[in-house]
Amino acid sequence: MASYEKVSFKGWSNCARLSNKQIELIVTGDVGPRVIRLGFIGKGNLFAEYADMLGKTGGDEWRIYGGHRLWHAPEHPLRTYFPDNNPVTFEDHGSFLRVKQPVEPTTNIEKQIDLTLDADKAHVRVVHRLVNHGAWDVTLSIWALSVMAPGGVCVLPQPPRGSHPQDLLPANSLTLWPYTSMSDPRWTWGEKYILLRQDAKAARPQKIGASVPDGWAAYALNGDLFVNRFKYVAGAAYPDLGSCFETFTNADMLEVETLSPILTLAPGASAEHVEDWYLFDGVTAPSNDASIERDVLPRIAQTR
Repeated sequence: MASYEKVSFKGWSNCARLSNKQIELIVTGDVGPRVIRLGFIGKGNLFAEYADMLGKTGGDEWRIYGGHRLWHAPEHPLRTYFPDNNPVTFEDHGSFLRVKQPVEPTTNIEKQIDLTLDADKAHVRVVHRLVNHGAWDVTLSIWALSVMAPGGVCVLPQPPRGSHPQDLLPANSLTLWPYTSMSDPRWTWGEKYILLRQDAKAARPQKIGASVPDGWAAYALNGDLFVNRFKYVAGAAYPDLGSCFETFTNADMLEVETLSPILTLAPGASAEHVEDWYLFDGVTAPSNDASIERDVLPRIAQTR
């Protein structure tokens, strides 16, 4: 792991900073588990920050805070929104930093995140872990959510297109929420890719879920590109009508979300879901399929 130090960050006195010569992450210790900052050193935060919530702790109200968080699906007002407003534990394992939340009393689930920062590359491996401390089996999906800073565009690949009548069976699924409007101008429905732009002037939220066999999604903002690589398990049952990836946006931010297959955790058992984050600079924000293949795909190729 690259260097790790204790720091303060915008009102939270107990944070961990992981850094190398290119990028840095800041992890909150007073609340969480949560990665509140990700970015190139000396440049802006690719993750969103909610100014009115920074530095707050305690209380029974769930706060979004910003940054990257860990949930478990399917989404439910009681199950999902347990407040992560209390201190977490940092464990230095030498090659990685483990962040542990106390067991949720409402679900008996413990959340852990392991962070491994490459020594000299703009790459972070993020292992999300759920542990069942209850007395009964729990069926769930591990759900990792990155709240991206406003003003960028999300890029989602579709499987290779085919032709009729040679290709008679479906290639992938797309899930719409009741508030999703496919006519919203923030969407670009390309032949090979889907784009969703974050717009601070747009009042109506948008969300889709998708099966993504390619196992990556990206977010372009201010010349930087965040690439999230994840594992897609062919034939596995995923939540939300088969979604291994979801993206949500409103006037404040855009979320890049990945989900594990649905699994059952026995008492005392744990399960993991892994993301690999890569950052690139000097990338023009794409607007269509051609610009994605010109400006984004060469960076995706570097993450394989």
